[in-house]
Amino acid sequence: MGQWFEGKTVVLGLTGGIACYKAAELVRVLTRNGATVRVMMSAGAQQFITPLTLQTLSGHPVATNTFALTQGSDIDHIRLADSADVLVIAPATANIIGKLAAGIADDLITTVALATRAPMVLAPAMNVHMYENPIVQANLDRLRTYGFRIVEPGEGSLACGYEGKGRLPDTEILQAEIERALSPQDLQDERVLITAGPNREPLDPVRFISNRSTGKMGFALAAAAWRRGAQVSLIAGPCALPTPHGVQRRDVVIAEEMRQAVSAAFEPATIVLMAAAVADYRPVRVAKEKLRKGGGPMALELERTADILAELAPRKGSRIVVGFAAETEQVIANAERKLAEKDLDLIVANDVAGADTGFAVDTNAVTIIDRTGHRETVPLMSKDAVADRILDRVLAYKRRAAS
Repeated sequence: MGQWFEGKTVVLGLTGGIACYKAAELVRVLTRNGATVRVMMSAGAQQFITPLTLQTLSGHPVATNTFALTQGSDIDHIRLADSADVLVIAPATANIIGKLAAGIADDLITTVALATRAPMVLAPAMNVHMYENPIVQANLDRLRTYGFRIVEPGEGSLACGYEGKGRLPDTEILQAEIERALSPQDLQDERVLITAGPNREPLDPVRFISNRSTGKMGFALAAAAWRRGAQVSLIAGPCALPTPHGVQRRDVVIAEEMRQAVSAAFEPATIVLMAAAVADYRPVRVAKEKLRKGGGPMALELERTADILAELAPRKGSRIVVGFAAETEQVIANAERKLAEKDLDLIVANDVAGADTGFAVDTNAVTIIDRTGHRETVPLMSKDAVADRILDRVLAYKRRAAS
């Protein structure tokens, strides 16, 4: 995570609420990931956290006054607006929401917000009753029509003692929303279906057959597709990974459950990325009780599971269907054979025998092959970066197919 912040300037506005303390962690994370963070604070925000704290974390002077040239720096409020690759207001009070909805620019933050051409992310945080007030909701709806990206607040215990919706979202969610604002929205008209992770085929109530897949590549694809504007459905085998923000997830265990889930979710999809390491075989018989250790060897009788990709071919229509080939030998030849046999549009091949390109690691190196024979070799990089390269190739193929 974080590669999208390199060389980017995030202008962060804090308005007066107790959630200002969370902004310190957001500044730290953004800065650590390569962003230049320019902080501006309302008078109310300074009652909860000091400019010195944010200046120390960001490494830049904090702007608090519209006409003070940010306390000695050479960036006035217009230059601050022009410098932004993204403008973030977090926390955003009901007051700032109302002023922006009405086009009022009577302080530093509202002036910069009206002057910038950058995408704007706004994270409301307030008492639950204030948030639910129809005036506040109408103002938020109005800001949406103006292009503001509104990050829904979290639910739980609020500092005021109430329970409900009004918490500033966690830093990970804010980071994901800022990443989306900085990313091209070239998948905004797409509905992307992704499978990820392994299956577990039971032998008895305590044992199963599985593989080494952890789901990291599929989850990286889901996060990347959502970041680029898609509606994303993720069907995941047993994984210990958190659901990427904005992604709809369905968990399955055995291959037959994955088959049924894919079949049900296939119809509305426009792009299908089958990254799961689906079980090829399952035990013919599953013991109802734990199998006991005997004195000799044990023989297991296995049967083939359904070939999910092959079953999708007759239903493909105009959808782009992408397969994945995790191989240990003859990687390209095996991938090309699978591409043809399954009637795929593209296939992503990788050598899982490599120490840094296999399962349970954060890096990968792949070869992307499409049905016209075009190949692209993606060198070793993070799986997040590989996911974007795969999506780039999918879009390039789709444009060629449509022309």
